[in-house]
Amino acid sequence: MRANLAALSFSIFVGAAVCSAQTTPEAPAPAAAAVPQPDYTNVYCSGFVSDPKVPADTQIISGEQSNYKIIFGRGEFVYINRGEDKGVKVGDRYTVVRPASDPANEWFRGQEKVSKAAGTLYRGGGQVRVVNVQPKISIAEVTFSCGGHIQRGDLARPFEERPVPPYKSAAAFDHFAPVSGKPVGTVFSSHDYWQLLGTGYIAYVNIGAGKGVKVGDYMRLFRYQGAPARYDWKNLPREILGEGIVLNVSRNSATVLITYSTVPVYTGDNVEIE
Repeated sequence: MRANLAALSFSIFVGAAVCSAQTTPEAPAPAAAAVPQPDYTNVYCSGFVSDPKVPADTQIISGEQSNYKIIFGRGEFVYINRGEDKGVKVGDRYTVVRPASDPANEWFRGQEKVSKAAGTLYRGGGQVRVVNVQPKISIAEVTFSCGGHIQRGDLARPFEERPVPPYKSAAAFDHFAPVSGKPVGTVFSSHDYWQLLGTGYIAYVNIGAGKGVKVGDYMRLFRYQGAPARYDWKNLPREILGEGIVLNVSRNSATVLITYSTVPVYTGDNVEIE
């Protein structure tokens, strides 16, 4: 009897193993690695420089609890100075920006002149969505905030999706890259007005769509050598500092996210389209 029981147990075990082998699905093929790209905050909060100025016809004029609040964050409600009379509808989305200027003195000779020629600098405030429309105004919820807060007087423009360009591998960086022969410009300012920049920082440069710059282009950061004794500095190689990807572009300027740097980058350093 024990022999019969053992044989039965063995048969059940083998049957179960066969059944398991027949029903276990094949392991799925590994998914392709996602291509790294700038995150949402980089794309929508990096600011931009524009000439002409952004129209000021649509503004944030106030918000709830305005008897003691002048700034508004995510989930709070703000009032826009346009309503049914201007065709605003529930669900409309707006990007909120504000003009800004560098409060510091010039960090390199001619910085103010270069900045003014490029246009007006705008900081990203966030995004809002209209939830209620009245005859002369509309009420919108703050759905996304750029680290700070939305303020009275901020400008609201119809929301537009922005392209999210892919990064290229830092391994492709050429420390001794020859001159590309493409347009050359200057880093004239940066997000939060830093004068010393590195990987992950936002730089504003004075070459844009008018020179053929497009979102997703890469720019090489470099500087010329100082003048050595008894030698023509023009014959020395440039110092390649790093590179960055274009996130936003206007006629005379581009917003560049520095993706790789070997040494600190300063406002006043140069860029060229790769």
